[in-house]
Order: sequence, then C-alpha cells, then structure tokens
Amino acid sequence: MKKTKLVLMRHGESVWNKTNQFTGWKDMDLSKNGIKEACKAGKSLKKNNFYFDIAYTSMLKRAIHTTWNILDVLNQAWIELNKTWRLNERHYGALQGMNKDKIALKYGNKQLQLWRRSFNTIPPQINEIEHNNFVKDKKYENVNIKDIPYSESLHMTCDRVIPFWKTNIFPEILNNKKVIIVAHGNSLRALIKHIDQVTDNDIVKIEIPTATPIVYEFDENFKPIKSYFMDVNK
Repeated sequence: MKKTKLVLMRHGESVWNKTNQFTGWKDMDLSKNGIKEACKAGKSLKKNNFYFDIAYTSMLKRAIHTTWNILDVLNQAWIELNKTWRLNERHYGALQGMNKDKIALKYGNKQLQLWRRSFNTIPPQINEIEHNNFVKDKKYENVNIKDIPYSESLHMTCDRVIPFWKTNIFPEILNNKKVIIVAHGNSLRALIKHIDQVTDNDIVKIEIPTATPIVYEFDENFKPIKSYFMDVNK
C-alpha cells in the first residue's frame, strides 16, 4: 500500500523560549541551542531518507531560520518555500514579552494556564499603538488589517490555520507532493486538531517539543493512518 508522508515540526528553541517569555507574534530569533536543535532534526530526517518537494513556514524568523537549517542539512535548500502569516504562532496579546513565572506569581497559576492552554480564553489585548506596529510591519503589508489580531485564543488560531491547510497545503499532498511544515506550538496544534479530529478539550493537552519532527502517514485515500514523533537522538 502506497503511503504519503507529511512532516510537521515546531521551530527550535528561541531566545524567549530560553528565558520563559511569551513570544507569540514577537519576532524573536533562535537561541544558539535552537540552531543546534534544528540541525539535529535535519540530520535525523536525512538519516531516515526524507525528501521534500515543498516547505511551508510562518512569517516569523525563528520558524524560517529553523526551516533554512533543516533544508541546508538535507541539501534541499532549493525546494519551494512558502511563508504565510496564517502559520504564525498564536498571538498572546499583552502577555507577549512577559515572563511566565512572574505572571503566575501575579495572577496565579490557574489564570496562567487558562491564558496558555484554554481553547477559548483570549489573553489581554495589546493596545492600538502596539497593534499599529504590527499593521505597519513590512511583512504584513499584504494582510488585511482586520486579520491582524490584538490577541488570540487557540480557537481563533485554528480559524486562520485550518482554511490555509484546506486551500493551500492539503491540495499539494493530494498531488503526491512531499511536504514539511515548520511552524509553532499552537499553529501546529490547530493542524493536528483538524487532521486527527481532536476535541477542544484534548487538543490543549498535547505537548509539542521544539525541533522534533512529527511524521504523519496517509493511506491511498489520503486519510491519516499513523503519526509519531521522530526520535532525533537515534
């Protein structure tokens, strides 16, 4: 039976992951460790003979640079690379840049977990000045102002990610293209929720480690039959 494979992967550790800060749409780069993680993931994919026709990533450099490192290790830097804001991390609003431990001390761990993982809870919004900074950002010049969030729940993140999957990514898989998607914890949760039909309550429990490929296998009817985290330490 012919199997089509898809690889999903969260970016390597960013400088704000390292310092335990909410990052969201803030464009922070990889830490030194994050670069090593990305290269390690690339080596694991290479060892397992993965070849890609097309790559998708977000507009944020921690995901873009992870993709570059992976494709470089694979000697596949020439393949088509598509960047879209729809694969951006969930927008954490006014929490962006704040340390999670300090938020827990100020608001309590229960509130922190609601902001982090609840499917429908929306974190405090950024103000108009901060929102305008995103609107003026060159990388979002082709995005409708109404689509640039002040803050997002995971539900809202799903609402922008899943339509892109349906109209742009899945058709490539139907054409037997080998696809890798390098994105973020919550944009990947949105994809996993849709592909595996995970419930609202269960999707928030799924942990997605940095720079660890998630391999999906589809049957001849392009239905998911298997998924697993690749062991990058082998």
